[in-house]
Amino acid sequence: MSHSTESSSPAPKRRLFSRKPKAAKGPKKTGRMKQIVEVFKMTRRNDPSVVWFMLLAFVGIVAVGLLIGVLIQNVITLLLISLPLAFLAAVFILSRKAERAAFSQIEGKPGAAGAALSVLRRGWILQEQPVAVNPRTQDAVFRVIGRPGIILVSEGPSARVKQLVDGERRKMSRIVPNVPVHVLETGRDKGQVALAKVPKTIQKLKKSLTKQEVYAVDKRLAALGTKLPIPKGVDPFKARPDRKAMRGR
Repeated sequence: MSHSTESSSPAPKRRLFSRKPKAAKGPKKTGRMKQIVEVFKMTRRNDPSVVWFMLLAFVGIVAVGLLIGVLIQNVITLLLISLPLAFLAAVFILSRKAERAAFSQIEGKPGAAGAALSVLRRGWILQEQPVAVNPRTQDAVFRVIGRPGIILVSEGPSARVKQLVDGERRKMSRIVPNVPVHVLETGRDKGQVALAKVPKTIQKLKKSLTKQEVYAVDKRLAALGTKLPIPKGVDPFKARPDRKAMRGR
């Protein structure tokens, strides 16, 4: 009995890995150095002295490094150490100047006080929306809570915004009677605080509450449920420069 064998061609091998189509390239992300250059250009337009301050810091630190290197007879090592430090010092000065330049551009516009408060770091509870607004004049009062107590930050002429501030202060005294209430007026008039100096002025206030008390005050004030729209003109989160870019991070 004969067995017939059929000759068949081997089955084509299947590809285990298929080549994926290349994804469409999106817009390239802005590099850190490019961001720093853009911030530098913006700052120089508003404050030309930034060039000299940055140059002075850079050259000064490098000169000190070279001097120490000569004294210990190790110039190359000290130069390698001083160059990055000099660059960081120049970028730090740029960040400070850029912040002031950004504030100068929005000063006097609705919502500028909220932008100034958004610079505050951890430990502060900021009410992003103003707690009191005059729709006709767009005068506003912002509120921030921290270790010093409650800080009301107003924007608008003193005489005109006084009614808003007094009303908000009376409200605070009813809800949290034992918590200190500080009032800060933004502006250039006598007794007012320039926009760029608002964060530092608030941080210098005397502390009178513990961290637990700060959160307790915020929780109690949240029961008010006051939500008012930010006046048109300034977005507090777009009013300030990119701080990470200026720090080189």
